[in-house]
Amino acid sequence: MNEDARYESTPAPSSAPPESTQVTVAVDGAALVFAWNSDARIEVRNLGREVVIEANAAGLRTLAGHLQVLAGDGVPDGAHLHLEESSGLEEGSVGLVLERSDEERDQRGQGTSG
Repeated sequence: MNEDARYESTPAPSSAPPESTQVTVAVDGAALVFAWNSDARIEVRNLGREVVIEANAAGLRTLAGHLQVLAGDGVPDGAHLHLEESSGLEEGSVGLVLERSDEERDQRGQGTSG
């Protein structure tokens, strides 16, 4: 992803709920618009070998929308969104990165000794 991505806050369109926030991110010439529902509650906990994402219905819809944006046509490989306490997650949450990766990864040999 282009490290010079610009983050610009834009007003929500008139068809969106009045209590939503949208952020437009320019990545390699593509404008990605991420929206948060004001009622969204999203908490991410690291339990060691598991990560728990706990959210209310509005939070789940918000996360689904973020994933839909990243899955969209024309979105470049490596485009990503960082979610932290200061950007949409509940206090005490660990950071979460949603990233598009279209490259196939070679899984052979990972986690084995030979």
